[in-house]
Amino acid sequence: MLKKNQTTTIDFILVGFSGAPVFQQLLFVIFLLIYVITVMGNLSIVFAYKLTTSLHTPMYFFLANLSILEICYISTTVPKMLSNFLSSLKTISFSGCVIQMYCFLLLGGTECYLLAVMAYDRYNAICNPLLYGTIMNKRICIQLVAVSWIGGAINSLIHTSLTFSLSFCGHNKINHFFCDIPPIMQLACTSTWINEIVLLVACGCVIVSSFILTLVSYTHIIATVVKIKSTSGRKKVFSTCSSHLMVVTFFYGSATFMYFRPKSSYSMDQDRVISAFYAFIAPFLNPFIYSLRNSDVKAAVKRIVCLIVLGHRH
Repeated sequence: MLKKNQTTTIDFILVGFSGAPVFQQLLFVIFLLIYVITVMGNLSIVFAYKLTTSLHTPMYFFLANLSILEICYISTTVPKMLSNFLSSLKTISFSGCVIQMYCFLLLGGTECYLLAVMAYDRYNAICNPLLYGTIMNKRICIQLVAVSWIGGAINSLIHTSLTFSLSFCGHNKINHFFCDIPPIMQLACTSTWINEIVLLVACGCVIVSSFILTLVSYTHIIATVVKIKSTSGRKKVFSTCSSHLMVVTFFYGSATFMYFRPKSSYSMDQDRVISAFYAFIAPFLNPFIYSLRNSDVKAAVKRIVCLIVLGHRH
């Protein structure tokens, strides 16, 4: 039995999704495609923002930052998972597990704050159009992104430190596809009540507070939109906001279910599916949701693709 001060020698085993070799190969192909499409899709939004002057506005600045974050977010879990699909060992070192959890929670927490910031931006654009340029100037936008990253970093440091200060007593099989808080806590052979309380409080501070800020912003937006007499004007505003609302609902809903509950209700078989929604599916859908429902982004991406194709021909 390993003592607490010896847990750094543990190599964890990630159980993943399926033990059958034929399914491992199929899952490898599926998740490789998801990863490549996610990275390419989000990169296209970043390049569209950088190379299109008309998109140099606060809304697209935040969208480009969200896309960069999504690329990093999915990259914390998928590459290791892909290598485990082709390996019989499926291990991750103790330090590797610590780094993976810290990065995943850092990026997840940052995304919560950034989605709230994007809702605040839409609130100012629609409810305070005359003051929008003054309120959401370049310096404020950069500060809001920086605060989102700082908030995510602090939240991640607290959870990662608390989780890996537990004693694992030789239990090293993680019933999950990456190092997340709930499956790691299930391995502990000491009391985790402090971790559970901090997790619930942190969820209230990060997920719930971000969601409330988003909800308040959209309440004001809807109240303003209802007053617009022009039907086309209302449709344009709702079209701009609906993409963000879809991402917010998808991300906050799955993350809240995963973290905002006691340890006694954990079910790793079910939780693996829920985790997949905010770990893979949300980053994967992000470029489709924003680009397919946004004519400006679609036009910018098409121009870039045409330039690349013409460049190759010449």
